[in-house]
Amino acid sequence: MPAKVILNPYSNRWNARQRWPEAEAALRASGVEFSADISKYRGHDGELARQAALDGFSPIIVAGGDGTIGEVVNGLAGACGESDLGTIGIIPLGTANDLVCNLGLPLGIQEAVAVIAAGKKRRLDVCKSGERYFVNNSAVGLEPYISVIEKRIKLVKGMPRYLLAAIKGILLNPKWHAVVDWDDGHYEGPLTLVSVGNAPRTGGLFYMTPHADPFDGKLTVVLAFKKSSLSLLALLPKTLSPAGKFIYAKGIREFDTTRLHIRLEPLSPAHCDGELFLHEVEQLEYSILPARLNVLVT
Repeated sequence: MPAKVILNPYSNRWNARQRWPEAEAALRASGVEFSADISKYRGHDGELARQAALDGFSPIIVAGGDGTIGEVVNGLAGACGESDLGTIGIIPLGTANDLVCNLGLPLGIQEAVAVIAAGKKRRLDVCKSGERYFVNNSAVGLEPYISVIEKRIKLVKGMPRYLLAAIKGILLNPKWHAVVDWDDGHYEGPLTLVSVGNAPRTGGLFYMTPHADPFDGKLTVVLAFKKSSLSLLALLPKTLSPAGKFIYAKGIREFDTTRLHIRLEPLSPAHCDGELFLHEVEQLEYSILPARLNVLVT
């Protein structure tokens, strides 16, 4: 059975559509037998992936960004259940391409296709937030609040758009009252953000869960509260470093767990793998599915 490519032409503000002919030619030159489906609306990536898995295609090759990968993983879970989600390859055509960078995979199209053609697999943890699955990062509070701002910015593109949105969100400094429970801990009080990572980097720039490991069978969680915009802004440069020193600042904590339950007042936006939930949330339950997804790697 040939591979199935799921192309999200909108990734990186339609840049994926422009780069697809190069990716298609590289796949053919590498000898990968495939057919391609093009996503046409929000959520269509997942529908296409689900049908491809039911039809027996393998691997499913994601041609898009982190949001596309997340949608495909949700589609595979719908087709395969939680015991084994099958195999994916990635042609990184997104803006941030966080998962690709976190896994040490190449960003170039030719090199990415060579990885797919080689066929080497590694089993990746899959995380769950409510009924949504994700493989890189999820969050409530400030992080998705910034994502809402980022979606509204039209004149700035690429990584500068993420950074501008982060600065705007930090200056507004929204706060929530939270009740958080995990394997061996509990917290109740004010919170600025909750970041749940399967891998360290998110948003193309930010190492929000710097010690997350997508192969360790654990969620890595960062809870943070800062009273003032200035103190929060002072942390921003530190989140850009893979060293993750910001987690040692006052009001910040990082821990590993297999489950996490969050209740928030007021409601908060939320996201999984960069895709905002359609509605703000009052509470979320997180869990981990260890080694559930094969990824083609170097």
